Parts: sequence; C-alpha cells; structure tokens
Amino acid sequence: MTREDDPTIRPARPEDDRGLAELNRSSWSTLSDVASEPPTADGVFDERHTPEQYLLAELDGRIVGYVRQVPATPLAVNRHVRQIQGLAVDDTVRGRGIGRRLVEATCAAARADGARKMTLRVLGWNAPARRLYESCGFVVEGVLVEEFLIDGRFVDDVWMARQLTD
Repeated sequence: MTREDDPTIRPARPEDDRGLAELNRSSWSTLSDVASEPPTADGVFDERHTPEQYLLAELDGRIVGYVRQVPATPLAVNRHVRQIQGLAVDDTVRGRGIGRRLVEATCAAARADGARKMTLRVLGWNAPARRLYESCGFVVEGVLVEEFLIDGRFVDDVWMARQLTD
C-alpha cells in the first residue's frame, strides 16, 4: 500500500539529466564522495553514465532521489554481479525510507535481469549509508584500509555485497 506522499520509483529518461545533476550537486558531501569539490550541475548523462543505469524517486514532479546500478566489470565471467555506483536522496525528504526503496528497487531490477549479487563501495566514515545498506541485507566483504586521503584524513574503502538469490 502506498501513501499519497510516497515517491514514485521509475527508470530515468534522457530529459531527467538536468534534474539529476541538480540533485547530485545539492547532495554532494565529502562524507560520501572522494571528489574534492561538488560536481557541476550541467548534467550527468554521458557515454559512461546513461539513463538506463538510473532509477529515480520522484515526488510531486520533482526528482528527490536516485540510484545508479551498473555491471561490476565488463567481463563475461562477472556478468552475474551488479554494482551500485551512486545513491542520493534530497535532504528535504531524508528519513522517509526513500533510500531504502531505491536500493530495494535496484536489487529487484538486477535480480529480474539475471544478476545473483549486488556490490557497492562506501567510505568507512559514512555511517548513515553503511547503516542503510546493512538494513537492506548488505554485508562487509572487505575493507581497503586508509585507501583515500580526504581533507587530511585517511578513510577506509568498505566493500559490501548482498546476494540476490533466495
């Protein structure tokens, strides 16, 4: 059962480029990104970032969240593994379960496409994201200790995964 104020989860379309870029820029933080500055708001779609890779959360005609899912590698022997490479939720709607819905929707889409495993990488100091992923069934598979130096602090790169099979 959905409430009237629940967002719609849908695949991205080319015309969503600007709205996605604005959300990406407004939600940027060194808590979750290794880049030293926010991305531009010019657009997110290019030859490596296509609309087919994104699921969006939309509320009242406005994009309030997204998740990007891609093959983990280009190798045929790894085709059964997908990877989340981006998740953002607008600050104004955080705490409403939108991130969870996006993660669950992308896992379901990957499973329907034949994937058996979903992976992701998260910065060690990003406790809110780690709690979200753990609550969605992800477990830590490995840690690259002090992999990044961000704002003068060493930060672990935490690799997490979830099996998509029953």
